[in-house]
Amino acid sequence: MKTRLKNDEKLILETRLHWFTMVLPFLILLVATVGGILIGGYGLLLILAGALWFFYRMVERNNNIWAVTNLRVIDEFGVFTNNAKESPLDKINNVSYHQSLWGKIFGFGNVQIQTAAEIGSTTYAMVKDPGKLKDAITHMQEEYKGFQIRKQASELANAIAAERVKTKTDVPAELEKLFDLKQRGIITEEEFAARKRKLLDE
Repeated sequence: MKTRLKNDEKLILETRLHWFTMVLPFLILLVATVGGILIGGYGLLLILAGALWFFYRMVERNNNIWAVTNLRVIDEFGVFTNNAKESPLDKINNVSYHQSLWGKIFGFGNVQIQTAAEIGSTTYAMVKDPGKLKDAITHMQEEYKGFQIRKQASELANAIAAERVKTKTDVPAELEKLFDLKQRGIITEEEFAARKRKLLDE
């Protein structure tokens, strides 16, 4: 995977196109090779074209990667260029997958992700083990939501504790002020005693 992970990001699952996508290129290469041998002469060009097509599809398969982390889903693709799309876990509304009969037999299928973004939904076609990819996404969504709840609770608790420290009365300083007021005759002995008890009870 070419995409760099963030400091607090962990790779959970990485998958790619199923090997079944190489069946047709292999058959084309096989036919081109047999045809090139039978034709002779310019048949070498046919063999070369089949080989180039097979090589292109092989590189395409190796570069087509889907990765699930604890923060996002990454889709990388491209042969001559590098392309990457990502869907943050908190923006994904729904994940589903579909397997045809052949898909169930050989283990490939399509995974559809619906997001809150403008694109709406994205389909990943011919994915190896689509159920595994879908389960990894939904599991990490639950983990992410739990992490966000714990983070918010911790921030709230820290804010409350800081506010309490901020508003806590400085008892010795207040007692000195009361004593000074009593000495100057501004408050009586009874008022001084009452306010002193109140400060000490806080």
